[in-house]
Amino acid sequence: METGKRNVSPEVARRVVDLFGVDATALPLDSVEKHSEEELAAELGALGYPGFAHLAGRPRNPAEILFDALDRPDLDVRTTEGLPWLVLQYPHLDWAWLLREVKLRNRQNRLGFVVSLAANMARRLHREDVVQSLEPVLRELEDARLVKEDTLCQESWPASRKKHVRSVRSRLAAHWNLDTRLSEVDLAHYTA
Repeated sequence: METGKRNVSPEVARRVVDLFGVDATALPLDSVEKHSEEELAAELGALGYPGFAHLAGRPRNPAEILFDALDRPDLDVRTTEGLPWLVLQYPHLDWAWLLREVKLRNRQNRLGFVVSLAANMARRLHREDVVQSLEPVLRELEDARLVKEDTLCQESWPASRKKHVRSVRSRLAAHWNLDTRLSEVDLAHYTA
C-alpha cells in the first residue's frame, strides 16, 4: 500500500482515520455504495451531528454521505435537516467529486439549496472562513441550476402535497426550484 502497488481498502482507511485523528474527508469516495437510512443517520451521528449523537455509526467521507442522501427519491426529514450541518462542519469536502456526481444525476438544485442553507448559517455564526469556502461552490451550482421542479428527497409526495408545499416554501427553496418546507428556522438548533 505504501508503494502504491495495492489500493487502500475502506476498512484500512477507516482505521487510519481513527488512529491518527485524520479528518473524515480523507476517507475514500464511492458514488455507487448506498447505505440504508438508518446507516445514514448513524454516519451523521459518528461525524458529530447532534440530532443523531446517540447513534453509533462508522465514519464515512462526508461528501459521500451528502451525495448518498441527496440522490435518494425519499429521505426522512430528520436526516435531511442534518445535511446543511454536514456542509457547515465540513466545508472543505471534495467539491470537484461531489459536483461531478450531482450533475451526472441532476441533483445540483438539491445540493445548491443545502449549500445555500449552510452558507446562510455560517454567516449567522460569523464563520467567514466557511462562507468563503462555499462561495465558489455556490457560483458553480448557480451556473448549473435546473429549471425543472424537484423536491428535497420527497418524490413520493402526492401532487397535491407538492403543490401546497410549493405555495408556502421559502424564497431560497423557490430559487432552487425545490418543493420543501425546510428553511433556516428549522436549523435554529445549529446555533444553540
